[in-house]
Amino acid sequence: MRFKRLQTWIDSQYENPRGIVGTYIGEKMVRQHRVEVDWTIDQLLIQPNARVLDLGCGAGDALAQILHRFDSVHVTGLDRSKTVVRSALKRNQAAVQAGRAEVTEADFRRLPFSDAQFDRVFSIHTLYFWEDVNAVLAEIERVLVPGGSFVITYCDGKGDVAWDGITSIVWDTFFPAASALGLIDVVETRGPDSRDYHTVAIIGKKS
Repeated sequence: MRFKRLQTWIDSQYENPRGIVGTYIGEKMVRQHRVEVDWTIDQLLIQPNARVLDLGCGAGDALAQILHRFDSVHVTGLDRSKTVVRSALKRNQAAVQAGRAEVTEADFRRLPFSDAQFDRVFSIHTLYFWEDVNAVLAEIERVLVPGGSFVITYCDGKGDVAWDGITSIVWDTFFPAASALGLIDVVETRGPDSRDYHTVAIIGKKS
């Protein structure tokens, strides 16, 4: 029973990192998820002067990689964890001071941004934790410019084991919600395996 409680607490740190342990978890995820981060950035097809939003930015590694690869973009990171927001601000301090980046703490279901503010929205390994898929997708649609696109990256299994839970969320909830919002060209695409986890992304556009 004690081990089960400890495992539940550790799992909760991946969903919402907190304190010293949360800081460590945030940096651990930077090391573990580089394959998915690089692949997701490629899928975004970022154009010059784009404004890019990372939902669930964690310790800010994806923001840093985009800033390094693209000279003229502006990036915004959002996370609900105060702990990793601090890490992301520290990792991207120079870009924040130069006005090329910002990081904020907020809820995915109520994004603190204006309508049609971003050209690209992406999120990596957060879909498992969306408490209201319809609400989050509606917010993504709202903050995207017309013609803007999104990439939602996740894993749907490891090795020979398929994760039926996330697959159900994708096909029974995500795709119907995207259709109801009028999002277009919504497709699932396979990415590279990472540490034997099967990488997938849902890509789509605002009409």
